[in-house]
Amino acid sequence: MADRITRADVEHVAQLARLALSETEIVSLTKELGAILDHAAQVSALDTHDVPPTAHPLPIANVFRADEARPCLPRDEVLAAAPVAQEQRFQVPRILGEEP
Repeated sequence: MADRITRADVEHVAQLARLALSETEIVSLTKELGAILDHAAQVSALDTHDVPPTAHPLPIANVFRADEARPCLPRDEVLAAAPVAQEQRFQVPRILGEEP
């Protein structure tokens, strides 16, 4: 089954993709792509009519932590680290690049 893809096929696809392949790359890709197609043919030959379709091969659980309120830094301490603060808020430029 390794002859499913030919050298001419690899050269044609490389031309369509505008890839300049060396002689070594053409030979290597012909073998590798043939092996990939052989494997795909083996998978396609499997009887999967009783296998339900899935979006992921493994069960996925929510990996996010619970959203729980926690104590945070005092506002005055945070605003003390800001370049510019006004009326207990961060002051930022109206338009990027303008000075506050």
